[in-house]
Amino acid sequence: LPEEMFKKLNDQKTFGAGMMSCRQLLFGMMDLELHSNYDPDGDETIFDVQRRMAAIYTPYALPVEEDRFLCGFSHIFAGGYSAGYYSYKWAEVMSADAFGAFEDVGLDNEEGVREVGRKFRETVLSLGGGVSPSEVFEQFRGRGPSPEALLRHNGLA
Repeated sequence: LPEEMFKKLNDQKTFGAGMMSCRQLLFGMMDLELHSNYDPDGDETIFDVQRRMAAIYTPYALPVEEDRFLCGFSHIFAGGYSAGYYSYKWAEVMSADAFGAFEDVGLDNEEGVREVGRKFRETVLSLGGGVSPSEVFEQFRGRGPSPEALLRHNGLA
């Protein structure tokens, strides 16, 4: 494959990553808003909430008046994710940050990777659900999760 074509293909792998992240943030925050603050007896409809949240997270793609996406967004109404859709993006943050530990020691550094792998096994894999996820992550990374690695992996930082 010619180098120029490889570069073009490589550059495209992060195309739209920012918009996709904003879309996922919209879904998560809209879910939390609907399950935490929405008053079905109030003046605002669920579609008003959708438009209000879209104005914050995806102002470049506001829903049209006839949009009824929420009627089919079964994840948050029928799929067991009530007020939990944000976990998709949070899992991406934690996954990228965990992989960042391996990047930090250098992926070509076999001994460093082995050491980080041992620590991953002794914390994340061994502790599992017996300890809160935030505590497990902190034991592995020595700090709380950071979105920096995810932003970097998505070409946004």
